[in-house]
Amino acid sequence: MKMSADLEANFAKAKDSVFQVAKKGAQVVCLSELFGSLYFCQKEDKKYFELAESIPGPSTKVLSQWAKELKIVIIASLYEKSEKKFYNTAVVLNTDGGLLGKYRKTHIPDDLEHYYGEKFYFSPGDLGTPVFKTPFGTIGVMVCWDQWYPEGARMLAQAGAQVIFYPTAIGFQVKGPEAINKAEQEAWQIIQRSHAIANNVFVAAVNRVGVEDHLNFWGTSFVADPLGRILKQASIDKEENLVVDCDLNLIEEVRKDWPFLSCRRSDLYGKS
Repeated sequence: MKMSADLEANFAKAKDSVFQVAKKGAQVVCLSELFGSLYFCQKEDKKYFELAESIPGPSTKVLSQWAKELKIVIIASLYEKSEKKFYNTAVVLNTDGGLLGKYRKTHIPDDLEHYYGEKFYFSPGDLGTPVFKTPFGTIGVMVCWDQWYPEGARMLAQAGAQVIFYPTAIGFQVKGPEAINKAEQEAWQIIQRSHAIANNVFVAAVNRVGVEDHLNFWGTSFVADPLGRILKQASIDKEENLVVDCDLNLIEEVRKDWPFLSCRRSDLYGKS
């Protein structure tokens, strides 16, 4: 999705996308990070704290209605206010519209120089790495910057996640060196494909697209299978909705050939 400063317009666009992909057979639908607003973390301004809401709250009420009507699972990243703290939180709405659970972003970038000044807005997550059992399989959710850390994907896989979703907001520096921008975009995909391979799971990265101030969000949302193969990928500069069939039986087939999880030496890792 390409976002605007208009919350209602963003939700209308999200609804259109969700209903479109559900009509095409999508069972689990993931929206990109903080889909209700522009990516406000490019600067520090207290006015953006006003965007935060409770969970459950107004956004989950709307998302719940969509999930129930379509009988699908919806994953959405929201700006959460809980008591005196703020979080970047992904909610999971079940097919009956109920709130299946939530995950709070664990790793928070502190890089205002490159327009990712998130520590001003978000506290680190405190809910661990839960997995969610849905009618369509067991899923795990992490958010954007978490995708650079292999530990999260490993914990989710060990807990039974078959598909790991990463709602994301990442892009090129508008005035950045072209070679560096290209390398970072390639690295972003490589690291997530490596999570799929190392854990024999499916990985779905869902990014926003379009220019917002200093960042040109590079889209290219994709799904990788347990062998790291790209099953489908969106374009770099256009809004697109992907519907991808994930054969969950492939997970156990691959693990017979590549038993990475069962061959781990966890007795040694705490000593390093």
